[in-house]
Amino acid sequence: MGDRQERTPLLDALTAYKNQAPAYFRIPGHRFERGISERWTKETGTGIFAYDLSEAEGLDDLHDPRGVIREAQELAAEAFGSERAYFLVNGTTCGNEAMVLASAWEGEKILVPRNAHKSILMGMIMSGAVPVWMEPELLENGLVGGISPETVERGLAACPEAKAVFVVSPTYYGLCSDLRAIGEICHRKGVMLLVDEAHGAHLSFSPRLPEGALAQGADLCSQSIHKVTGSLTQSSLLHLQGQLADRHRVEESLRMVQSTSPSYLLMASLDAARYELAVRGESMMERAVCLADQARAEIRKIPGIFCPGRELEGSGGIRAVDPTRLILSAEELGISGFRLQELLYEKSKVTLELADHRYAVAVVTYANTEEEIARLIGGLRSLSGEREGRKKDGKERRFSVPVPPLPPQVLPPRQAWASPKEDVPWKEAVGRVAGQALAPYPPGIPVIYPGEVMTEEIWEYLEIFRKEGLPVHGAKEDFSVFSCVKA
Repeated sequence: MGDRQERTPLLDALTAYKNQAPAYFRIPGHRFERGISERWTKETGTGIFAYDLSEAEGLDDLHDPRGVIREAQELAAEAFGSERAYFLVNGTTCGNEAMVLASAWEGEKILVPRNAHKSILMGMIMSGAVPVWMEPELLENGLVGGISPETVERGLAACPEAKAVFVVSPTYYGLCSDLRAIGEICHRKGVMLLVDEAHGAHLSFSPRLPEGALAQGADLCSQSIHKVTGSLTQSSLLHLQGQLADRHRVEESLRMVQSTSPSYLLMASLDAARYELAVRGESMMERAVCLADQARAEIRKIPGIFCPGRELEGSGGIRAVDPTRLILSAEELGISGFRLQELLYEKSKVTLELADHRYAVAVVTYANTEEEIARLIGGLRSLSGEREGRKKDGKERRFSVPVPPLPPQVLPPRQAWASPKEDVPWKEAVGRVAGQALAPYPPGIPVIYPGEVMTEEIWEYLEIFRKEGLPVHGAKEDFSVFSCVKA
């Protein structure tokens, strides 16, 4: 991408400032490493704290960038293929919130897939936008697939006043929708395409990976650079391109949802990660794909373990599959996805990113080692050897839990959230209007939103999580009560 991408303007400015060793009377209070707990520095060293600065001389201002932050953001836009890129220090969560705030005023509608992250709910509560739900496709193997172009076409025909269409691609499972076709439908109708690409920041850097959202016409796109590349946790990017998104409204929205004390550590890590991707991205992604392909090939030889890949493409609204995601099922061995995640850690010290009733997900990056891949394969082989042929009550166990149908929506999310609430016993929740979202985490996808009626199907679905003691964001008092709109 040229010599420009060899620069790291923000990181260089922080290094230069550190080397000047000024008498420091600014925030933060630790004064480089001198005020940091010795207990901490003993474990981690002290070097990084010299980069934990604020808007000091020559270091620019995230909320009004004119110097090194602006230059670093311009380099990021160039590297990722957008017109403008914005550093996010509150994660992709704030990027998703800003996209909603920038696309719909109070009472205006957005088409939203039911598998959207809870940050979309936060954006709708802040903006007053009203969701029009789209159902992602469901595969026979129980995986939730993509949003089809036909679903978007039908949604916009039924709701022509919609201001935007929001799509999650890739999903947590690495499944990508046909964003090019969806974008063409949206733009034909003058509607913005917003893409949560939290799990796809790497896609732009290798022809062996699915095409990224920006190349397919997304107007606004959020990316978690930290999830699969080399920046620090909580550091992300928001991208803008085209004429439909109002730049000034986007920037004003970001000022609303971003901290006024942005971490320069996070921003410098974005600058450095962009440099690595621009200069060595293709070789980094080649290594990730090779490691994942190697693992998938060996895992598929293990009796009782299911590990799908590109054969999913062309079904269930899936245009492409990210090969660096390993989708794992040990259902034939009588092991749920939740239990598979637990057993791999207990027995092999292998930790996975995500689990549900049937599946667990391993995220492979260029930074994984051959030894780690071998441990994953070995752990699965060991479980297979222990469990192969084992049945419960003479029958193969199945863990398929139907995705609950959409519940009735009686209030917009903002109105429900702002309404008086009351707690009722969890056992009496059915039929009540939710005052909060309940989202199993990960992946952080709400199964019920504020303003929706708790149905029997949703209650039974969440009851599984309650009984298993699995984390559900929004659950109150250890699931003993349900917060609902006051009758």
